Amino acid sequence: MNSNNSMTSIRESKQLLAEEVFQHIGAQIVNGVLEPGHRIRDVDVAEELHVSRTPVREALQRLERLGLVTMYPSRYTEVTAVTPETVEQTLEFAGYQAGMAARMGVARMTQQERESLAALVEEMYIGLDDDVHISNTRWSVFSFLSERSRNVQHQVLINDASLALFRNLRGWNVPESDRERMLQVYRDFRAAVLSGDADEAERLVRQMHYV
Repeated sequence: MNSNNSMTSIRESKQLLAEEVFQHIGAQIVNGVLEPGHRIRDVDVAEELHVSRTPVREALQRLERLGLVTMYPSRYTEVTAVTPETVEQTLEFAGYQAGMAARMGVARMTQQERESLAALVEEMYIGLDDDVHISNTRWSVFSFLSERSRNVQHQVLINDASLALFRNLRGWNVPESDRERMLQVYRDFRAAVLSGDADEAERLVRQMHYV
């Protein structure tokens, strides 16, 4: 085998391994298996997953950049808490990113895709007082928009941030006093999607996130 091809294969294998570790730890944080304040030791994770400590450290560094953990060099890594400030910042980020996804996606969708998205939006009408339902349906709509944006850079950004978005907004729901207005925003958004009005869709998605 060519030495250059061999080195490339090794690098790709290491990147794949680090990605798997990243997804594994990230999923445990999102699902609440690793709660805020939980201390993660790279040597323990490496032993559990039967890998070296290098991909574990790389995965933890990525999770730290997303704000899911804080690393204390030569000591341990700690899972961060979701504070009101965290929720506010994540909601703002999600609102602007979802707005861009709506602007690009709705303009580029086929009518059949718009109808599929409209059906997903209808699911948001139900259970405005159920934070799990709202979180899941909001993410379904966001993911659909992002995939149909046909913009690779946007998709990569959202894919990398998805764990933080899902974890930080999982417990957030629409304030009770604002649910009737928000329901109308959802209905107006569905209408904008079906009519292919990308500008209006962007504006309404941002309203959903209070930006």
